[in-house]
Amino acid sequence: MPGLPRNRGVAYTLRVAKQTKPKAKKKARQPERPRRFRRLVRWVLRWGARLAGLLVLIVLLVVAAHSRFNPTLGYYMWTEEQRLGEIDRVWVPISEIAPAMARSVVAAEDANFCNHWGFDMAAIRAALADGGRRGGSTLTQQVVKNVYLWHGRSWARKALEALLTPVVEILWSKRRIVEVYLNIAEFDEGVFGVEAAARHYFGVGPEALSDLQAARLAAVLPAPQSWSASRPSDQVRNRTKKILSGAATIAVDGRAACFERP
Repeated sequence: MPGLPRNRGVAYTLRVAKQTKPKAKKKARQPERPRRFRRLVRWVLRWGARLAGLLVLIVLLVVAAHSRFNPTLGYYMWTEEQRLGEIDRVWVPISEIAPAMARSVVAAEDANFCNHWGFDMAAIRAALADGGRRGGSTLTQQVVKNVYLWHGRSWARKALEALLTPVVEILWSKRRIVEVYLNIAEFDEGVFGVEAAARHYFGVGPEALSDLQAARLAAVLPAPQSWSASRPSDQVRNRTKKILSGAATIAVDGRAACFERP
């Protein structure tokens, strides 16, 4: 610029350029409420995951403990005790139960017990093909239902049963599963477990059951409050014959080996 010192003209030009430079737009502040909501969601998810993990750990510990320690009353057994006032049940180890009783129960309820991991897919497909009129539950599934869950056909119970069954198969031996089943199965109204059933029907201890008596007890399992082992109907007699044959078969072909060996 004429008439101005050189250095002053440069400073003036820079000052003018700075004044005419467009101001940068300020970043809009985000509303406080959405940020608080996101923090709340993250907190809920974080603690929800922690609680879920703790619940899974507790379940695993309880199931693992029951591989050695006997479970207490299941929900169904407890409701029957409340309804009837008392129930007949005495726990007895499998070593004090006649081997014929274990074979009869497996032959009646889950002949492929030693060959599956908690679910018998062949039995499930047969049950579906039959329109759901026959049961497809394994002994392990029945133990899970009677020890940890409740009776009924709800999808929630079925989902929990499907989750817990492999856990029991992993943490328990096959022999333990049969032992627990024999001690929680219902054989008559208010009569739970083979010890109470043997004395209730035949006046003997579970170690003294004959093959026929064991098959009779196994025969009433589908309808324990309607069928009797000491006064068998024709249906129970026919079922008993099939169980006697099935128990003998699994003893010979090796399908009883997994629960007969300590």
